[in-house]
Amino acid sequence: MSTVAPLHLIRPRQPKPEWLKVKAPGSENYLRLSKLMRGLGLNTVCEEARCPNIGECWHHGTATFMILGDVCTRACGYCAVAHGRPATLDLDEPRRVADAVKVLELQYVVITSVDRDDLADGGSGIFAETIARTRALSPGCRIEVLIPDFQGKADQLHTVLDAGPDVLNHNTETVPRLYRKARSGGRYSRTLELLQRAKAYAPHIPTKTGLMVGLGEETPELVQVFRDLRAIEVDILTLGQYLRPTESHLEMARYYTPDEFRALKAIAIELGFGHVEAGPLVRSSYHAHEQADSLAHAASGACR
Repeated sequence: MSTVAPLHLIRPRQPKPEWLKVKAPGSENYLRLSKLMRGLGLNTVCEEARCPNIGECWHHGTATFMILGDVCTRACGYCAVAHGRPATLDLDEPRRVADAVKVLELQYVVITSVDRDDLADGGSGIFAETIARTRALSPGCRIEVLIPDFQGKADQLHTVLDAGPDVLNHNTETVPRLYRKARSGGRYSRTLELLQRAKAYAPHIPTKTGLMVGLGEETPELVQVFRDLRAIEVDILTLGQYLRPTESHLEMARYYTPDEFRALKAIAIELGFGHVEAGPLVRSSYHAHEQADSLAHAASGACR
């Protein structure tokens, strides 16, 4: 027989503040892009992770492609992407992504993936092929990759870097204290090691990472992560609000205000990041092309 929790033990859901409310998607360009994705059998992290910015981004004809299928081998407590045993590897996926980039005439594209710990190369070969095919069809398009940690295997990271992405992104997600409950299979030290290896192996490729806030972290913990990231010369940092996808995901501790995001951004800039994108609705690939442009502009100014 099922039981009902006493009312005094039920935590009321926090009302969403005005600064997190977005218009429901439905523009003509959004519908066109959605139809194209379905026709090519492609996945996007915009949909799978239930990104609140999907209406804005798809309206402007930009999307983040999610390769290696739509089932992740890890079960991170904050992530809406399905987890379990992935299907057989789709070897035609790189061609379809490249075709979509060409049809959409994109000038900047972000390519990410689920974790594929079941694959011998962690999916790094598919990343490399997707970059190569996209370059061949759309030579003017800049390519950012948001990669998994490849279980700390340097050769798999090198496979992706050798393909020549314009930006190498791997998300830190949260502070070390919260890794055990938030990141299934992830390690804070492994994240730092990956970003450090990327900078050492391909110093000409900017490195980027992102953090969520609202999981129960404290400001000093965030600032220490900023310091750790700058110590390994990470170039771009994104900060956004964690939003609980469903009741089965990690609880959200609190909402950060726009003023708090501005304060955190000021601290990060002071520590030396080339570009910081911070705000309640910021996600790792939100305005990604503008982030890269800002970094390039700052670098060119420093060289004068």
